[in-house]
Amino acid sequence: SEEKQHQHLFHHHKEDGGEQVIESTDVYAAGNVDEYEKAKKEEKHHKHMEHLGEMGTVAAGAFALHEKHADKKDPEHAHRHKIEEEVAAAAAVGAGGYVF
Repeated sequence: SEEKQHQHLFHHHKEDGGEQVIESTDVYAAGNVDEYEKAKKEEKHHKHMEHLGEMGTVAAGAFALHEKHADKKDPEHAHRHKIEEEVAAAAAVGAGGYVF
């Protein structure tokens, strides 16, 4: 069976006339340990910030729904609840944009 070319982070597997050739880039031997660790740390940071943005979007959306409900239950302060609902909805959209 014919094997397809697979690419991994630092290894490339190629089919070369019936025998498999493995080419490897050794980041540790090249002295790029700091760059690799920095890239991994940066990737982790961005993923963490994405999760925080997602939680912010959910929280702001939930607060907007709460204010919409409070608007109907508390007609005396309906205008204030409507304003807070719109602010929370705008915050949810902003947080969603940040995540995107």
